[in-house]
Amino acid sequence: MEVALIERLRHVGLRPTRQRLALGGLLFKGEDRHVTAEQLHGEALTAGVRVSVATVYNTLHQFTEAGLLREVVVEAGRCYFDTNTSEHFHFFFEDDARLMDIHGAHSDALNDVLPSLPMAPEGTQVERVDIIIRLKRA
Repeated sequence: MEVALIERLRHVGLRPTRQRLALGGLLFKGEDRHVTAEQLHGEALTAGVRVSVATVYNTLHQFTEAGLLREVVVEAGRCYFDTNTSEHFHFFFEDDARLMDIHGAHSDALNDVLPSLPMAPEGTQVERVDIIIRLKRA
């Protein structure tokens, strides 16, 4: 895993520092996931990786700038980092502050809505459309 991660970091122009390898190893193992900086910091401490919260934030933003992560802003002051960088939408469970990818028929229905979005103003182009559907227990 570490060799693949080193190559992945180098491929996007990032030096494979000790902190990047440790945090990347936690982020990119297994399934796609959504994490906050605080969650990743907690995981790092549990794994015996001594790293500050500021370093975690900096690394997450570096990974995002390099295209390894996608930042999903749920509201002011609350963002998640998504290891799935493909175009997709999200459910946000407000009761437990959990973010989940929308798959299958739900995703297809949302994609059908996109062509009806307004045209971008002259001289601009749509970079990405973020859709977050907020859910609460009934």
